[in-house]
Amino acid sequence: MRTISVAQAKKFDRLAQEKLGIPSLILMENAGRGVAEEAIKMLRSRKRVAIVCGVGNNGGDGLVSARHLLNAGINVKVYLIGKASKLKPDPGTNLNILKRMKQKIVKLRSAKDLRDMRKSDLIIDAIFGIGLKSNVRSPMSEVIDIMNKSKRPLLSVDVPSGLDADTGKVLGVAVRARRTVTFV
Repeated sequence: MRTISVAQAKKFDRLAQEKLGIPSLILMENAGRGVAEEAIKMLRSRKRVAIVCGVGNNGGDGLVSARHLLNAGINVKVYLIGKASKLKPDPGTNLNILKRMKQKIVKLRSAKDLRDMRKSDLIIDAIFGIGLKSNVRSPMSEVIDIMNKSKRPLLSVDVPSGLDADTGKVLGVAVRARRTVTFV
């Protein structure tokens, strides 16, 4: 497998947008569709997915995947860590689309809000992306612990949340993903 650094990945995204004119919303759409396609492969005939989203672009990829999974007839439960008002513009656009589709979004305030997650056949980790450089703090650390203890297969977007994408070092706590979908 060929690897690239975080700086190289960010440069690729910037070049795609500036040199090729691909809007960041399209890059997010392609990433989210790829996550949904991998999730469907992992699900086989099962039909329940929990998607745990942060407020950055990684969370936006998770929100896009929710839409594609819903359109494929999958029962989706979306959990948002952080305030919707903190969402970057592209993830905010995708959150608004899901709301117009009448998809309920669970705003995580405590671990109790995750109790239904164990009913899922697959959990998608869209909390942190490649930019994480400091230890994971509460409440995200508790959410990651619950995900890891769920005994459900975990699919991570870009990199398992809690890992330094350049070094692979665990930053306090990290998702133990069965699979990770990456994009460049």
